[in-house]
Amino acid sequence: MVIRERYLNALRPFYDQDLIKVLVGIRRSGKSVILNQIINELKNNGIDEKHIIYINFEDFDYQEYTDPKKLNKYVKDKITDDKKYYIFFDEIQNVDMWEKVVNSLRATKNTSIFITGSNSDLLSSDLATHIAGRYVSFKVTPFTFSEVCELLNISDKKDIDDVFKDYIKWGGMPQRFMQNTDESKKTYLNDIYDSIVIKDIIRRFNIKDVDLLNRIVTYILTTPSQTFSPESLRKYMMSESRGVSLETLYNYLDYITRANLISKAERYDIRGKKILTGKYKYYLTDLGFTNILSEGKKEQIGAYLENIIYNELIARGYNVKIGNIENGEIDFIATRFDEKIYIQVAYILVDELAVKREFGAYGKIEDNYPKYVLSMDKFDFSQNGIIHKNIIDWLLEK
Repeated sequence: MVIRERYLNALRPFYDQDLIKVLVGIRRSGKSVILNQIINELKNNGIDEKHIIYINFEDFDYQEYTDPKKLNKYVKDKITDDKKYYIFFDEIQNVDMWEKVVNSLRATKNTSIFITGSNSDLLSSDLATHIAGRYVSFKVTPFTFSEVCELLNISDKKDIDDVFKDYIKWGGMPQRFMQNTDESKKTYLNDIYDSIVIKDIIRRFNIKDVDLLNRIVTYILTTPSQTFSPESLRKYMMSESRGVSLETLYNYLDYITRANLISKAERYDIRGKKILTGKYKYYLTDLGFTNILSEGKKEQIGAYLENIIYNELIARGYNVKIGNIENGEIDFIATRFDEKIYIQVAYILVDELAVKREFGAYGKIEDNYPKYVLSMDKFDFSQNGIIHKNIIDWLLEK
């Protein structure tokens, strides 16, 4: 088992605070495992097991407690003294009016509450109503490449290269590493995909046109890292003999994003210092979903690598935008607190023209923040203060 130290290290300062700890991420990305790792740490630190309350709302044994009144009574009946109780609610979105229960427990009892959810809007409309300003949030992603190498105990360079090829193809969903054949991996990822589409999109948002939803999801999952607008997607649908309104497309894209199946990256005008609306890039939360839907289609290795870098930046806690410059773009502008970096991603710098293109993209950026070009090349092309790194080496950095 991989100890997900990146998340535990960020969460530890809040273990004993009354701020609600919220872990949000795609289904089966490892949120429950992180909760259990926190519980184990608490026990190792001497916390009595009776003061730890854990409920997984996807476990049928707790089905009745999706009723907020029953849940509130169940938890309060377990609180029998004035010492701190550590409460863990897994997949809280299954509980009606959950935010009222959580806020009541936080306000009236000596508690430290941890919750997980699979819908990104858990951090918007629901939380904003009752517990705004009383929570800290953490986005949980599937395994990063360094976590995969840790899981598989891989350190030899040749083995690392092979594992990276597998990572590009099948992604980093934790339990897929328990599958031993390509067929079982595909079946497992299909099950997750169906669960997300049915539970987190169709049921939650009462989707009527399931065929249209599937077409949109398939289009996005098989064209990762591409810049497009709802208008361009509408034209594509019309070419497939599917007329659809822009409003419907906007809504469906929002639903897919809120289910954490994809992430939307905004474009930022570097010179004008403003967000540009209308065109975005969508990145897959896990590349394995491309493989289950794009059978027979040509691999897009450059797009896959860009998607992996985006997910790694998110996992490292960066806010990521696409940089817009005159007649071009910078792949990523990543900010974290006072830190800011620029990143260009390429597959291979095959010739001088490719080197000039990737490094030259920074020519119109006048600030002194660190600038990187990442590629699969093993030779160091660093020049003019711009740092070149091998993608695998960068992914394995601590």
